[in-house]
Amino acid sequence: MKKILIINGPNLNLLGTREPEIYGKTTLKTIEQALKEKAEKLNVEIECFQSNIEGEIINKIHSAKNVFDAIIINPAAYTHTSVAIRDAFSSVKIPAIEVHISNVYSREDFRHNSLIAPVLIGQISGLGVDGYLLALEFFAK
Repeated sequence: MKKILIINGPNLNLLGTREPEIYGKTTLKTIEQALKEKAEKLNVEIECFQSNIEGEIINKIHSAKNVFDAIIINPAAYTHTSVAIRDAFSSVKIPAIEVHISNVYSREDFRHNSLIAPVLIGQISGLGVDGYLLALEFFAK
């Protein structure tokens, strides 16, 4: 059975109440529950992890080596700033997809650049919480 790690970065623990006009009213708990239900149907195992701390995210990526078959990550604000998370992905060589709930390319200019996406296999942006489900379906194949 494939094992997929889902990582959510800073401030995503506030989904549902944080800027609902941008991120919607769906909570992280609801997203994780939808992912668990989808994973069961796809016959894959998932683990969900959220942290507001860059080092914890890096440690989680490192610990995924030889344990998980793929990673889905919403690095949130670290998308645009974290060379360290990028380097962690380059080091472990686990297939990964970056997911964003909002369309980062329709927002402020600084959000248009991902330091992480170039070392991953893809990016899904602007499809709301469905982006997570699409990434999960992709890795379940």
